[in-house]
Amino acid sequence: MSIVVSEPVPRPGILDIAAYVPGKEHAPGVARVFKLSSNETPLGASPKAIEAFRQSAGHLELYPDGQALALREAIASVHGLNVANIMCGNGSDELLGLLCHVYLGAGDEAIITQHGFLVYKIQIMGAGAKAVEVPEKEYTVDVDAILGAVTEKTKLVFIANPGNPTGTYVPVADIRRLHAGLPKNVILVLDAAYAEYVRKSDYEAGVELVSQNKNVVMCRTFSKAYGLAALRIGWMYGPAGILDALNRVRGPFNMNAPAIAAGAAAMRDQDFIVEAVEHNTLWLDKLNHAFEAIGLKVTPSVTNFVLIHFPDVDGKRAPDADEFLTSRGYILRAVKGYGLPNALRMTVGSEEANRGVIEALGEFMGRK
Repeated sequence: MSIVVSEPVPRPGILDIAAYVPGKEHAPGVARVFKLSSNETPLGASPKAIEAFRQSAGHLELYPDGQALALREAIASVHGLNVANIMCGNGSDELLGLLCHVYLGAGDEAIITQHGFLVYKIQIMGAGAKAVEVPEKEYTVDVDAILGAVTEKTKLVFIANPGNPTGTYVPVADIRRLHAGLPKNVILVLDAAYAEYVRKSDYEAGVELVSQNKNVVMCRTFSKAYGLAALRIGWMYGPAGILDALNRVRGPFNMNAPAIAAGAAAMRDQDFIVEAVEHNTLWLDKLNHAFEAIGLKVTPSVTNFVLIHFPDVDGKRAPDADEFLTSRGYILRAVKGYGLPNALRMTVGSEEANRGVIEALGEFMGRK
């Protein structure tokens, strides 16, 4: 007896995926809004990148370079890498998805951490595999917990280093210990989206580990310090074997020409990045001290955002603070979906925005 189906049905598991929900952008009824929910840089993009974008706009009838060679060469030059080991994508999200598409299938597992970037789980489940979540320790990736979760089904391990939305990081010694404990067929994915902001001597984004091994990749982005979030530019540094596999299924023109041009110009303008990082370092410290002074707990961050924890008291919890701040035009990121229902993540913004949030939260906590 045949079964009649009235509409198309996704394959099993797809409808079990919780769709990614970005931070809110609007504050209805408020004249001026400061959006501090998406970790966007307050300095914008390099003027050189903007000019490169404008020049590229004069040739929109032409297909882009499918190899994004100009962008890859710029990255290789600045970071001292082999251009053949660099792949660019439509945001690092595309590259993370390609890894799952190529290396995962039904019956496979990939390890993520308790407060890790939500896109990892979405891409793992989208590939038909199982996402194995391990606990973190004090909002920081726990290497031993990851190693304890590895089975013969494990194919990928995702580490956001620094972490989002926690802002914490794992020292390079622990990353090396993690890699040493993984089977050779398991790929360690180091997502270093916020690496430009880190000023710790025991941190490494992953270049050396990738260069020395066949089962490590490092992903980076132009959406944070480089201020090119609108163009969706990500890049991966990886072993030849892994990049060869990904290139076989990568879209032939997965990046647009203006993005390639702007990205290359932005990468070569490192003076602009120095300025962006200096602004961030200054205000990260100021925000930490200010929030602690008004009675709020802050997770130490090495990124361009701060994770603020609120009291478990009626009227003072994170949702209350979120509503209060929004009514005054300050939009922060609720992180309940990351397992942090009583915290808000705040991007380091302009001086005006930062001072405004400090004053507003002081009022909220009743301590002007």
